[in-house]
Amino acid sequence: MHSAAGQIFNRSELAFLMDRCIPGSVERRATSNPDAVAVIDGNHQITYAELEAAGTALARELEARGVGRDAVVALCLSRSAEQIIASLAIMKAGAAYLPLDPSHPRERLEFILSDAGVDVLVAGADFCALFVDKVRHCIVLTTNEPIAAHFAVSPSDLDARDLAYVIYTSGSTGRPKGVEITHASLMNLVDWHVAAFNVTDVDRASHLAQVGFDAAGWEVWPYLIAGATIVIGDPALMQEPEALRDWLCRNHITLCYASAPIAERLLQLAWPAPVALRILLTGADRLHTFPPATLPFEVVNNYGPTEATVVTTSGRVPAGCVGGFPSIGLPIRNARVYVVDSDGNRAAPGVEGELWLGGAGVARGYRNRPSLNAAVFGPDLFDATPGARIFRSGDRGRVLPSGELAFAGRIDQQLNVRGYRVEPAEIEQALNEHDAIVASAVIARDNDGHDTKLVAYFEAPAQPPALRELRTFLMRRLPAYMVPALFVPVARLPLSENGKVDRAALAALGTHDSLADEAYVAPRTPTETRIAAIVAPLLKLESVSVDDNLFVIGGHSLLGTQIIARIRDAFGVRIGLRFLFDSPTVAALAAEVDRTVVHPQERSAASAPAAASA
Repeated sequence: MHSAAGQIFNRSELAFLMDRCIPGSVERRATSNPDAVAVIDGNHQITYAELEAAGTALARELEARGVGRDAVVALCLSRSAEQIIASLAIMKAGAAYLPLDPSHPRERLEFILSDAGVDVLVAGADFCALFVDKVRHCIVLTTNEPIAAHFAVSPSDLDARDLAYVIYTSGSTGRPKGVEITHASLMNLVDWHVAAFNVTDVDRASHLAQVGFDAAGWEVWPYLIAGATIVIGDPALMQEPEALRDWLCRNHITLCYASAPIAERLLQLAWPAPVALRILLTGADRLHTFPPATLPFEVVNNYGPTEATVVTTSGRVPAGCVGGFPSIGLPIRNARVYVVDSDGNRAAPGVEGELWLGGAGVARGYRNRPSLNAAVFGPDLFDATPGARIFRSGDRGRVLPSGELAFAGRIDQQLNVRGYRVEPAEIEQALNEHDAIVASAVIARDNDGHDTKLVAYFEAPAQPPALRELRTFLMRRLPAYMVPALFVPVARLPLSENGKVDRAALAALGTHDSLADEAYVAPRTPTETRIAAIVAPLLKLESVSVDDNLFVIGGHSLLGTQIIARIRDAFGVRIGLRFLFDSPTVAALAAEVDRTVVHPQERSAASAPAAASA
């Protein structure tokens, strides 16, 4: 950078130890404090001694199947204690773990197994049966059944330059791509995290991220290294901010990560005092709001792509500020960030440019993608350290007067949907596989500045397929967060002068002609009229049929909480978010409001057990 602030901006604060890896660090914790609780998974908990023994046992079984250094072992288990044990075991055997989300479509998982060159799969019985012909060895694990230790412990023979894990992200070529992360990069993240947030063995950290999301590892390894306790939460908690708040309080969680859209909802809630939570970590999307001055814990905003090992910059968000967006802070220890202009030169402070990321967190590269690696990874010309490399992130930003970074969005067409990085090309490729569609383009539309809605435009020379058919077709090929909210048939996709799809022209087309499953049914009662008037503006629609599925026409969990809150304000009744998920129509909501108003005692009695169980 060109200022004193810029010199501090890329300072590496501490020397980095290259001779440490996760397995050895966990083993030392198990030796020093074997009876401490490492993981709590519902009513099932394991100590550090049990974690170490189970991990070693599975590691020896993996070694017996030929697993060794720098091999990649796929792991297809839901978030659980066993999933953590298996990840540790794979690293103990010298290999890298490749987390696969069991909820993703089979076709996508098969592609990843093939693309990564996986020989060994660790999974539940059902998934092993599905993919037994895709790998050489399957090891079946069942959750909530602790892995027994059958083998003696031997020192792990690992090098910090070996791979620790591989994470597949949405691919710009229409296929997912695997990011290779070494132990050196992972340990830099872990050591920074433990020091930055003063993590000790009395802390209790939440584990809520999906297993295929790189933040899941961030929720695990720093805390095991520090001897803390990891508490695994139900995924449904992420759909109901109030339930998540109550769970955090009930389980005395001291550190929690939540993506920016979820964190923003948590900041709006009333919190009891005192509260065990001391730090709420957020990231994965732009944070739009500052925390209120009365919030009883700190909020820390983080930025970093998968290719830079989860977190590249981090900063505490000041409470009580108004206007603008919170910054993404400063580079973490041993990370470097450059704001670069279109000519590859460093931009002056305050001038927007592309973020080039360097330092210890830069990934080895994409698995089996030499041409893509050459395009986005390269030598760090701004750092004289031998072997220093950078990753061209495709993100835009600028340096603020404070020296902190402001995030300014994407340079390319990559989208961010509720914390997930999405390449439109992958969705378009899946759409184009439908027999009735000859071409498609996917864009994002901003929803009140707090959310991104995917809209698919497509050419179908004959009769366009029905909405339900299209969604079912894509759900077999893509994760749910990649399925567009709206589908708009067009005679021709608009093209720019160079023959590419003109996405700006697409955005100008609007979504008024989007597909709908059912004919429009106008509100029939006063309650339906009032609820339709609440729902339509939130979905940015002129009108909503009372029989429309609100999640099909663009709704999602965060909008769902707003719908529920506005119904409560309008009618003075409380409807659970789960009811909306089960019955997502204006007609059903109106009927529930009318029933609640007419039979309040009956409703209160019926809802009490559900509230207690939450």
